[in-house]
Amino acid sequence: MDLQLSGRVAVVTGASKGIGLAVTRTLLGEGVRVVAASRKSTPELGALTGDLVHVPADLTDPEAPGHIVERAVSEFGGLDILVNNAGGPPPGVALPRFSFLAPNDEDWRVMFEFNLFSVVRAVRAAITPMLARGGGSIVNISSGSARLPAPMNVDYNAAKAGLNNLTKALSEEFAPQGIRVNTISPGPVRTAWWTESGGAADIIAAQAGTDRDSVMDQVAPEMMKLSTGRLVDPQEVADVVALLASPRSASTTGADFAVDGGFLKQV
Repeated sequence: MDLQLSGRVAVVTGASKGIGLAVTRTLLGEGVRVVAASRKSTPELGALTGDLVHVPADLTDPEAPGHIVERAVSEFGGLDILVNNAGGPPPGVALPRFSFLAPNDEDWRVMFEFNLFSVVRAVRAAITPMLARGGGSIVNISSGSARLPAPMNVDYNAAKAGLNNLTKALSEEFAPQGIRVNTISPGPVRTAWWTESGGAADIIAAQAGTDRDSVMDQVAPEMMKLSTGRLVDPQEVADVVALLASPRSASTTGADFAVDGGFLKQV
């Protein structure tokens, strides 16, 4: 299927690894010109070919989202697609946390800065250049946990619930002007959040008295009741991002797509 994306301009945040890297690779493969934002580059990001510009950015800095969008406009002449992928544990934070009492006020503030306020700022910056090109597509990467509240990671879950609400509001306001806004809600994805030393797999392994590989291969899928019996692959999320970015999804806005291995059971 031709997604009709060739020549369009995209910003992807959190682009150096995991879902963001898969999204960047996929959009480049469709002929998109991509501004990839992350705190630092990686060999995997540097190895990608195509119209790609990396912008070093810390999205907890209130000025960073605007600078990223400005770079897209200056490098490629405009903006058509914004993928707000950066999220999860803020820099220096390890998740999961197992109780509401675990995070303090500063933990809550940083979690919302990274997972919600950075999106607010990126969208605010993106609206004007998108309108100048007659519209665009914004894809916000949320989480199945936004719709399945639990004491584990309560601050993260609340931030993602806010992101879902924001997405609905944006879709209502800007659809008549040609800007579509949707969310994708992954379940547990095999990314650095899980795989890095000291990450979720190690934390859960310590709690469960097992090893990190067993957590990712068996314990976590069983604990989270994943129908597929495995963690999600980042490419599976990236494929849905590409479809939502495409004019082929011209009537899709305000929607939430679960790419979660069957994590969310509710109708």
